[in-house]
Amino acid sequence: MKSLQHIVLVFIFLLWCLSCKKDGRIEYSDPNAPAPAQINDVRVTAVPGGAVITYKLPTDPHLSYVKAVYETRPGNIRETKASYFTDTLHLAGFGDTLTHKVQLISVGRNEKASAPVEISVKPLRAPVLTTFASLQMAATFGGIQISFQNEAKDNLAITVMLDSTGQNTWTTINTFYTAAPSGNFSVRGFDTTARRFAVFVRDRWNNKSDTLIKPLKPIYEVSIPKNTWNLLKLPTDTWQPYFNLTIDHLWDNRIDWYDNVFASTNASTIPQWFTIDIGKKVILSRIIEHQFRYDHLYAAGAVKRFELWGTNNPSPDGSWTNWELLGTFNSFKPSGLPMGNNSAEDMNYAWFHGEDFTFDHLLPAVRYIRFKTLEAYDSPTAIVIAEIDLWGQIVP
Repeated sequence: MKSLQHIVLVFIFLLWCLSCKKDGRIEYSDPNAPAPAQINDVRVTAVPGGAVITYKLPTDPHLSYVKAVYETRPGNIRETKASYFTDTLHLAGFGDTLTHKVQLISVGRNEKASAPVEISVKPLRAPVLTTFASLQMAATFGGIQISFQNEAKDNLAITVMLDSTGQNTWTTINTFYTAAPSGNFSVRGFDTTARRFAVFVRDRWNNKSDTLIKPLKPIYEVSIPKNTWNLLKLPTDTWQPYFNLTIDHLWDNRIDWYDNVFASTNASTIPQWFTIDIGKKVILSRIIEHQFRYDHLYAAGAVKRFELWGTNNPSPDGSWTNWELLGTFNSFKPSGLPMGNNSAEDMNYAWFHGEDFTFDHLLPAVRYIRFKTLEAYDSPTAIVIAEIDLWGQIVP
């Protein structure tokens, strides 16, 4: 038994010895070792908001890593490090296209640093600037609408402000966080009084764009009361529920629990549609669709693409005769994360507030609407919706 224990101990000791070396490099720190040699053959490639730096490493067994020290704006110094296993440094955080000095320093295992190699980088336009240049701000029903492009899919904050006194007293009224390549959002809750609104963009390094200021007059709208809504059962519609998750849950003003959603049967297929009798004629300004927060948030049976149709004279045979297409819409995910990964902003936008879809033109007054699902996130059969809200103007 003792012989076996000795063999095991020797084996563990040998493994430890082997682990102390890798690619012939010394893994321990020698406090008396000199600083490592400088890097050489440095090359710079400018990228939006930063630069990619490649170089040749010195043949020095004491080298631990290479770091870049640089100033993105006056007083804001950043460091980026890369181990000796790579020959590339990625610099980020610039909010301009000016020329910046960068010091490249070799650092030993004992933290002794070489003399710096100084280079210059001139970043391309940062996403915070290109996104700002794409901003569009316009009046919409009950407020204003902002649209943007973010081709770099950078993490950005788009802040909307209001001149609350008319004397340049700016108050933040909404901050929209996104990493999506494009999108739009609205800030509502205003009457039809003309006001000055402003918007700017900020990135994760606190770089800020200029500010776009516009006087805008929101368009009058109200929430369409749901006490007159009813299901209209037409022959081609899919209104049959999965168990007790009936369609009337779409207008019960509840989004908080499992049994307060509509889920179509698993025997259904997509595309599918259902029809609602609003009970009065309305001119719609927007539709808000609340996703189900638990298993169907940007996943499973959550609606990804849909059309909304309207009429005052639905054909009793369930055909599309007399129906007019009011709008086609795509679900939007603020974070831009892949399916199965959701941020707090995603939850807030799609479930709590609901996805806000605005019609891009003035619509005719209609009493009946038809919600046609073209695509779900990950379901070829059933769809799941927590609630639907309608906004616009009621026709007397």
